[in-house]
Amino acid sequence: MSSNLDYTSQSTQYTFDVNQSPLFKKDHNNYINVLGVKQLNTLENVSLLDIFLSTNNVVEPHYHQNAAELVYCISGAATVSLLNPYTKQIQSYSITPGQVANVPQGWWHYEVATAERTHLLAIFDAPTPQVILGSDILKFTPSAIMSQTYCLNEDQWKQITASVKPDTYIGPYQNCDRGPENMTHPHFNRQRPYYPRYPQYWR
Repeated sequence: MSSNLDYTSQSTQYTFDVNQSPLFKKDHNNYINVLGVKQLNTLENVSLLDIFLSTNNVVEPHYHQNAAELVYCISGAATVSLLNPYTKQIQSYSITPGQVANVPQGWWHYEVATAERTHLLAIFDAPTPQVILGSDILKFTPSAIMSQTYCLNEDQWKQITASVKPDTYIGPYQNCDRGPENMTHPHFNRQRPYYPRYPQYWR
């Protein structure tokens, strides 16, 4: 934490270029840059993700167990969806430039770009937010546990989740062939259920 820093030291940082700190890149239109205390050591209880998305790309479902998240739209447009743990309902909020959506600490949520060149800033009230990704939950929970718990056929579960990649971050995959009729927002026409797939943002 910055309280332990020697503010006279040459190693103390006061500025940083977030463009030089990539977290994840799907392609030149869909990528995330990161700023946390590991990048800028004078930060205290704040950090951010600089998110760039093209239409219908999704920041995969996930949650932050130690931080709330404020999503600010810089350009384009997006829908921020969260699962309210009290009402058990998905709440979706459309944001455009200058608008924000707030995700309370620990709530399951995701963002979908609804316009080209969408640029979002996700701001956290922690220097190093922890994150649990949906793709990791799907990939690393033993298939036997999933099948036993939810009365599923284990082989079918393995087949369904075979293409899930840990650390998906931004979906769908570049080689996704589900068809354009099923890849439009909101919720991809609701014609077929969309089963999202999502370690740490901050390693």
